Amino acid sequence: MGTLNINHELDDQIFNTINPLDPEEFRRQGHKIVNFLADYYQNIEQYPVCSQVNPGYLQKIVPNSAPNNSESLEKILKDVERDIIPGLTHWQSPNFFAYFPSSGSTAGFLGEMLSVGFNVVGFNWISSPAATELESIVMDWFGKMLNLPNCFLFASGGGGVLQGTTCEAMLCTIVAARDQMLRKISRENFGKLVVYASDQTHFSLKKAAHIAGIDPGNFRVIPTIKANEYTLCPKSLRLAILNDLKEGNVPLFLCATIGTTATTSVDPLRLLCEIAKEFGIWVHVDAAYAGSACICPEFQVFLDGVENANSFSLNAHKWFFSTLDCCCLWVKDPSALTNALSTNPECLRNKATELNQVIDYKDWQIALSKRFRALKLWLVLRSYGVTNLRNLIRSHVNMAKHFEGLVATDKRFEIFVPRKFAMVCFRISPLVLSQVSTKFDDEKEVNMFNTKLVESINSCGKLYLTHGVVGGTYIIRFAIGASLTHYRHVDVAWKVIQDHANALLNQGYV
Repeated sequence: MGTLNINHELDDQIFNTINPLDPEEFRRQGHKIVNFLADYYQNIEQYPVCSQVNPGYLQKIVPNSAPNNSESLEKILKDVERDIIPGLTHWQSPNFFAYFPSSGSTAGFLGEMLSVGFNVVGFNWISSPAATELESIVMDWFGKMLNLPNCFLFASGGGGVLQGTTCEAMLCTIVAARDQMLRKISRENFGKLVVYASDQTHFSLKKAAHIAGIDPGNFRVIPTIKANEYTLCPKSLRLAILNDLKEGNVPLFLCATIGTTATTSVDPLRLLCEIAKEFGIWVHVDAAYAGSACICPEFQVFLDGVENANSFSLNAHKWFFSTLDCCCLWVKDPSALTNALSTNPECLRNKATELNQVIDYKDWQIALSKRFRALKLWLVLRSYGVTNLRNLIRSHVNMAKHFEGLVATDKRFEIFVPRKFAMVCFRISPLVLSQVSTKFDDEKEVNMFNTKLVESINSCGKLYLTHGVVGGTYIIRFAIGASLTHYRHVDVAWKVIQDHANALLNQGYV
């Protein structure tokens, strides 16, 4: 007993020295972190948008082993400022126009703070009923805002789940489609399953198909052309399907896109779904970027035909003011997911599950553990309301229209494809360059000039752009969606782009 008492005393001394979850210390340090972040956002424009460090920079300045003794938060935050912030690309900067946005918000951050603070592991209903029930509620709320058909809502037999990313949503739906099909044709025919996409479909589909075990030789990439604005052609899809049937293959899965990565093209959903239905193919609609815009009635035309799809997803962490990660996935038939993804170990058995009274989200996703993502989406929806969220998205679209107008005033540039949402695709015109030098009659040289232009702009740190290549043509993408961006930032960005174009032309790069 004496030894046990000594151990208890030692343990008490340890907890008196350092308690990893002391409420008052949490309050003190939490205020410091909030103030640190508030200062960061207040001063965010002073940083180069794209990090200017070299590979391996951090290894040279951080110790090669963890500290034996505790260090103060004050010292750690100084190191964050000195060592970490220079290695950040500032996605929340108002001058960030690269990739697609990762739009943050006070409500999104605070919702994340609540979620992390509660730190529940909501793998099934009983592990935290509120986490499960709030998720099903906000997914129905969001579905109604999008005017999704009732068949995607819980009340009508469908339902939604918050995944981490689009890749997870695609993987879950491919696995659901795979198992559903194999129950019909037997697992011996696994190697015959075929997945269809266009050459503009996000590359995460190929990764998901690979993880799901689809033969890489059965991943069909259907070419697109500029005349069709790089959308998936229904005729080409039908021909690909008929050819596979002739070869004895089994058409399984089609991914249609609303807002492709390179150009934000919108596939003709209704026509594609009609063809897929004819051949018993699962249709997933990837609206990772542009789906958020569809809360605005004027963009819901792009959802025409979605009632004939099997699943639909968007990333609320892109353009819906929620933090990474927050991918919203709706399915018409939840049993397709649960039949493929369910696990029922003894340790998780409970009365509510056994009686089929509840949803267990562990059976709707790859992972067993589940974060309380619904809190941040709930806070965003309640803090801003539908009207304000629509107006925020419209403001980004209007800024993109403004930038499009600026590009049109400079005849050296051309708009490459029509703008649909809040991204403008443009480049230095090959006609203009060919007047400067005959070498620009070669498309590769035109691409190289535009590549140099983007590299020059990004190296200055004043803004950050990324590119796409479609049909062999290099294009510059200008994506608006950062929460801090205003018209003045768009105007300054355009001036920077013009200045760097002038410099390249005048310095004799040609």
